[in-house]
Amino acid sequence: MTTRTTREADLNLAGPLRGPILVTGTDTGVGKTIVTAAIAAAATAAGLRVAVVKPAQTGVLTGEPSDAEVISRLAAPASVRTFVAYPDPLAPLAAARVAEQPALRAMDAHLGVRRLGRDHDVVLIEGAGGLLVPLGDGGWTAMDMAVALKAPAVVVARAGLGTLNHTALTLEALSRRGVPALIVIGSWPAQPQLVHRTNLHDLTGELAGALPADVGTLPPAEFVANAPNWLAPVLHGRLDVAAFREQAR
Repeated sequence: MTTRTTREADLNLAGPLRGPILVTGTDTGVGKTIVTAAIAAAATAAGLRVAVVKPAQTGVLTGEPSDAEVISRLAAPASVRTFVAYPDPLAPLAAARVAEQPALRAMDAHLGVRRLGRDHDVVLIEGAGGLLVPLGDGGWTAMDMAVALKAPAVVVARAGLGTLNHTALTLEALSRRGVPALIVIGSWPAQPQLVHRTNLHDLTGELAGALPADVGTLPPAEFVANAPNWLAPVLHGRLDVAAFREQAR
C-alpha cells in the first residue's frame, strides 16, 4: 500500500497551491487537459494569474484541437504555452524521432517554466500520457520535471475498472522520488455504478477533485462558473471531498 510522505502531509496544510504544479495521469485519455483547464479556471477565479504549459504536444496533424487550444477556449488563463509540437500521435520522444525534429531538452523545458513563474502565481504543467512517458532528449519524463522544479503533482485518474492499480502505481512512483501528490477523477459518471462507488471508497491517496463526465463540452462561461465546484480548496475550489464521497456511496 502506498503511504503518504512528509511532504504529502505538509501539502494538505499549505492551503491552495501556488507555483509550478504538474498535471499528470495514470494513462493517456484520462482527462488531463480538462482537469488542467478546470484548475486554471478555478485559480483565475480566485484572483490568481495562471500560466499553462504543454511541454510537448503530439498529433498536431490529426485535425483535433491541441491541448493548449482546448484550455484557452475553456478557461482563458493569462498565458498558455506549447514548447514543441510534432505531427504524429505518439509519445513525444518517439514523435520527434519519427518526424526527424529535435527533441525537447529538459533544461529548456525547466527554464521555460521558471520564466513563466516570474510573473504568474500558478504554472500548470500538463504532461503527455502517463508519468513516465519519455518527453524529450535523453528520455526525461514528467516525473523528472516535477523533481527538478520541486512541483507537486495532480494525478488524473479514471473512475472505472483498473483505476485502483494504475493510481497506486503512479502514487508509489511519485512517493519514491519525494513528489507530493493529489488525485482528481477526470470523468465521474452522472449515474455511478457499483464499480465507480467501490473504487471511490478504495482509491489510494488524497482525493482533491472529481469532474463530471463530459464537462469539456460545456460553453466556456458555464465551465468557468462551475470549475470551483469540482475541485477541493487545495486546488482553488470549494468541493467538500468528504461529502462527495458520502453522497457517492
